[in-house]
Amino acid sequence: MFLANIGQLLTLRSGSCKPGPRRGADLGELGIIHDAAVLCIGGKIVSVGSTKDALRDPWLKKHRKNITDIDCSGRVVIPGFADSHTHPAFIGPRLVDFEKRIQGASYEEIAAAGGGIRSSLNGVRNATKPALVAKILSVLQDMAAYGTTTVEAKSGYGLSLESEIKSLAAIREASSRWPGTVVPTLLGAHTIPQEFRSQPEKYVELICNEMIPRAATLKLAQFVDVFCDKGAFTAEQTEQIFTAAKDNRLPVRAHMCQLSETELQPFLRFDPASFDHLDHIRDDDIQALSRLDTIATLVPGANYFLGLKDYPNARRLIDAGVPVALATDYNPGTSPTLSMPLAMSLACTHMKMSPAEAISASTINGAWALRLADRKGSIEPGKDADLAVFAVSDYREIPYWFGANHCAMTVLSGVIAPLAWTLATT
Repeated sequence: MFLANIGQLLTLRSGSCKPGPRRGADLGELGIIHDAAVLCIGGKIVSVGSTKDALRDPWLKKHRKNITDIDCSGRVVIPGFADSHTHPAFIGPRLVDFEKRIQGASYEEIAAAGGGIRSSLNGVRNATKPALVAKILSVLQDMAAYGTTTVEAKSGYGLSLESEIKSLAAIREASSRWPGTVVPTLLGAHTIPQEFRSQPEKYVELICNEMIPRAATLKLAQFVDVFCDKGAFTAEQTEQIFTAAKDNRLPVRAHMCQLSETELQPFLRFDPASFDHLDHIRDDDIQALSRLDTIATLVPGANYFLGLKDYPNARRLIDAGVPVALATDYNPGTSPTLSMPLAMSLACTHMKMSPAEAISASTINGAWALRLADRKGSIEPGKDADLAVFAVSDYREIPYWFGANHCAMTVLSGVIAPLAWTLATT
């Protein structure tokens, strides 16, 4: 396909040529080309430049009849979003939690009353695998409508060996029917299920000795995640789980410092791909992260939905040189949003990130958080043809029009949505 006459093409190519994820001032570099064109063949980007130069290309002239032309006049084209933190493997919403929170109950109070993560367990444990597949596939399709082409998808609402493996298998099957890219993550360490409340170490042993080896053997997970925080898993338990992941050759990522402060440096020896949330982070940990490629993934949708006054301090992280990504944290309890543009808008208004920084954090740094930056996150020859076309004239409008979806078309590995859904189900 040939996208031509693009008003603003945000290539996300860095002018600095520095290796690794974007950080500091480089987070604002978008590599904008006006009146631009992108040629994609076989699901890959093969050329990027001006429309005028592209139309002179002898190969394009010769094969024009076999190419789908897409006129993007007056529109903005960006790399497809890489949503690097989502929880799609659940069945129903948590409306009781929603009401209780409105009435003033805290996150911890809702969990103590049997709500929170544990309230989603029965739905997943009782669901058939086809029901989970259908739910996850519908989520992926809806995400693509907002411009998302790469999704990290966690388990974590089964919290038994059978249900966690069933969730990961459902994620794999749903991803096979979707043209985008899905990165499955085992989150058996989401919380301690009720049957293990009096013996939490027994559940940690189940994760380490059964869940992780089974997921690794069946190649169902690309990462292992842990919710390390007050009321979830301790630092010591997290190290046990990370050690088991390392022993099974699975890289790690973690929910950290959402509800309380946890020292991050003891976990750095595991080379985590990302630390996510980071509402309460120590100065010395910020300095440590500024020297590494571990991504700080911020999820402002959770802070918004929980009605919190404070958000992660993105400026503190960015100004210190920590590479920052944005994600939706799509889940039924604390962030039921599919929209990366909404996450960007919240980042701009509540975390004082610039629109350019929010774009980079949602694309190239999201790809780094998933260790897919060699294929995703920027519009360059050789990378996957993952593109989002927005019916706006300036990229700053993407976070500006909060709550609105101006994504006019999404291209996932060279397949145009909604044609993607027809191909995925036939």
